Amino acid sequence: MPEQKETLEYDVLVVGGGIAGGESALNLANIGYKVLLLEKELTIGGKMILLSKVFPTLDCAACITTPKVSEISRHPNITIFTSTVAKKINKIAEHRFEAVILKKPRYVNVPDCTGCQLCEEACPVSVTDQYQYGLVGRKAAYIPFSIASPRAAAIDIDNCTLCGACERACPTKCIDFTQTEEEYLVKVKSVVVATGFNLFDPLKIPRYGFGKFKNVITSMQMERQLAPTRPFNTILRPGDGKMPDNIAYVLCTGSRDKTVGNPICSQICCMYSIKQAQLLMGALPMADITIYYLHIRAFGKGFNEFYAQAQDMGVEFVKGKVGKITENEDGNLILRYEDIESGVVKEAEHDMVVLSVGVLPNMEISETFENKNLELDPFNFVGQPDILASPAKTSIEGVFVAGTASGPMDIPDSILSGGAASAETTSYLRRASL
Repeated sequence: MPEQKETLEYDVLVVGGGIAGGESALNLANIGYKVLLLEKELTIGGKMILLSKVFPTLDCAACITTPKVSEISRHPNITIFTSTVAKKINKIAEHRFEAVILKKPRYVNVPDCTGCQLCEEACPVSVTDQYQYGLVGRKAAYIPFSIASPRAAAIDIDNCTLCGACERACPTKCIDFTQTEEEYLVKVKSVVVATGFNLFDPLKIPRYGFGKFKNVITSMQMERQLAPTRPFNTILRPGDGKMPDNIAYVLCTGSRDKTVGNPICSQICCMYSIKQAQLLMGALPMADITIYYLHIRAFGKGFNEFYAQAQDMGVEFVKGKVGKITENEDGNLILRYEDIESGVVKEAEHDMVVLSVGVLPNMEISETFENKNLELDPFNFVGQPDILASPAKTSIEGVFVAGTASGPMDIPDSILSGGAASAETTSYLRRASL
């Protein structure tokens, strides 16, 4: 049983420490509200902190996120709980919510950790690194990545052998295997839901060979190879470590596809694939990049120009539906696809295939509300009853939604959504003092 801790009181509970949740928390904290920010991962920053660059400006994602994350971490009105989930949230009365949160042990006293990584060097256990999306391994004692916040070690207790090597190596003696799960009762006046999205699992489309053919990877795995905190110094195909020179992108993997349960467009896949293609043209100047698509949806400001720029750089766009991927003995991949413009089934050989996976809803938060129903839309994102007039409002008065918890959107829209949620929350809280 988790250890029951004291009752905590704040003005606002923000569930989710990504870019939208962080924006909401920071805006609220800047005008004097006390905010509790929950993040289920070991670090705040969400998926944005793991990206290479942002489209269409190609600004460095880490350069944008890191100062924001640092400001959030240091703000006196924001308390951050990482490795923490909301077990249940109840609305007791108007401007009064009670939440039970569960803080999982990190087995490291974060204030004492210097991030020296000596525990990581001493640890004898290697496992797959989830923050590098399985491209490389990490130790059971590890720092998630170099720009993590907090930049402190954690012990993967499920894979730890309790050999004590990390404890002996730690100069500040901050490793504590006696830590247990801690449960808190949190009283707040309002809640912001910023739980983000899930990525489509391409194992659900076995004909693409993901998980079977090593040189078929996801777009997030390619993103990690392009990012500043990347696992390698260049772009490598996982099967044999060779630098690829003929890369294919398969768009709409898990989007606009009723057969896999996601009939809607994920909005970002076309543009992040074009962004990666442009970055690959710079990283691998001799490589050929081909994008197989159904429709290019370049709908935002500067998006169509960005698409045209990729064409001018030499990226090949093929309007075709990929039916199946097979593997040659040398690890190269054969794409069998329907050329939509000619109506002919064709085949093409590539030495690496990137699946541009779509965006799925994170439905867990709806089950957290017990005595009130947090309604979802027909596609299982958090519902917005009045999307035009008040996009942050939900079916529960006093609960607001930010970012991709309400639907697919890019980073600028997520930041705007976080700002809208903080504005609506401020309006709601000010009515309590009238």
